[in-house]
Amino acid sequence: MGQNAVMGAMLACSFGVAPSALVPKGTSKVMIEGRPAATVMDNAGGANIPPFGMCTSLANPTVAAATSAALGVLTPMPCVPLVPAPWVPGAVKTMIGSQPALVSGSMCQCAYGGVIQMTMPGAIRTTSN
Repeated sequence: MGQNAVMGAMLACSFGVAPSALVPKGTSKVMIEGRPAATVMDNAGGANIPPFGMCTSLANPTVAAATSAALGVLTPMPCVPLVPAPWVPGAVKTMIGSQPALVSGSMCQCAYGGVIQMTMPGAIRTTSN
């Protein structure tokens, strides 16, 4: 059982240098504590998961190129999250539309190697199973 993720939930990437705030699609019109609720499918980089400032992953082609140009000195470049799969795990019983609700403890993987986690789900009083 975890706390529900809603609009404004704080996110962090293991290769990002700044936090970001979740932006659910909001197509379900489900509100939790006055804010749109998120599902495991709210995983689109840029649309649902805004950039994390600068990226420090050498698996990111722009970081690798900049680091190479700097003779091997790690050179962070702007973050552009690329998330190929949904958040896991989602709520076991709570569905929003036809998708599991996004809850605290869920995480997703960026294609450049970063692990994106929720540091604060946004909903304080509401939990899901």
